[in-house]
Amino acid sequence: MEKEGQIRIPSGCAIAAVISKEGRRMTGESITEAMRPMHDRSNGLGGGFAGYGIYPQYKDLYALHFFFNNRDTRKACEALLKENFEVVQSEIIPTRKIKAITDEPIIWRYFVSPLASRVASAQVDEKEFVVRCAMRINSTIKDAYVFSCGKNMGTFKAVGFPEDVGHFYRLEEYEGYSWTAHGRYPTNTPGWWGGAHPFTLLDYSIVHNGEISSYDANRRFIEMFGYKCTLQTDTEVITYIFDYLIRRQGLTLEEAASVVAAPFWSTIEMKDEETKKKLNYLRTVFSSLLITGPFSVVLGFDGGLMALNDRLKLRSMVTGEKDDLVFIASEEAAIRVMAPDAVNIQAPAGGEPFIVRVKEGKF
Repeated sequence: MEKEGQIRIPSGCAIAAVISKEGRRMTGESITEAMRPMHDRSNGLGGGFAGYGIYPQYKDLYALHFFFNNRDTRKACEALLKENFEVVQSEIIPTRKIKAITDEPIIWRYFVSPLASRVASAQVDEKEFVVRCAMRINSTIKDAYVFSCGKNMGTFKAVGFPEDVGHFYRLEEYEGYSWTAHGRYPTNTPGWWGGAHPFTLLDYSIVHNGEISSYDANRRFIEMFGYKCTLQTDTEVITYIFDYLIRRQGLTLEEAASVVAAPFWSTIEMKDEETKKKLNYLRTVFSSLLITGPFSVVLGFDGGLMALNDRLKLRSMVTGEKDDLVFIASEEAAIRVMAPDAVNIQAPAGGEPFIVRVKEGKF
């Protein structure tokens, strides 16, 4: 007879997030520690964090985080950056040597401003220009990966358990009003530095627990609009879907959630006429962006977070509160690490977005 604990059936990866509605900045130490009780949801093949509000001294510049495999690649990439951006600051991202993190690439960041002449010649707005440059680098320059490119935010990820990754990146030295975290348990994609979560584009970041059975359809649709999936994991496409729906199509967060986790047709039929008309439109026009399969995701964005489960809620996710703080995690234990006396512990319904924003003017 099998003994308890000898066989483990994982329910996927670990996700966690915290935000201050007052825009109060917190170090990354608490979110790092929150991942410890969910250690067994990871297998050491990926961990990462995204922090918002962490670069106030460069808040009007794009913070480009890079992995380089060698110095020559970095030099080639810098030449491309200088053709398209004013590079205000260039520096290695500080890390500390720990036994649990090995084979690290060159980890670098640049604080940049797009050159107005280059943006004008491309005939796009500034954000689209940055997106195109990031996609170009990731798809054409071997051994170079832009893994974060937003303003006043940054992603920190590696191959390792998340609590070790946070220690490696010295996250206790950063302060942000919002943090997301991920511990990876890859099942059908490789574990490598670029494939760890979060996945980001501009200020959007995604941490994801689950599996996308609709990945090929989602990818084929999104790549028609210039996005390139190059990071060898299905989660990457979720970030691009939200960027496409919100930034490029102008949908609200709620409307984007109704595309990604679209209500069943039978559910739509029970709505009032106006709501029914809108949901029918979203399901019809963006049918290729419906994500199927079990998932729970947290979308980080400038000034807020959105948590979303698949329609059947096949992956766990709970929320809680304490004063001005709101917490999201795969397990209540992670919330209790950040706030032992957290209240209003709830499990959002499947397909229903849980959205929290920083109060206007507070960050």
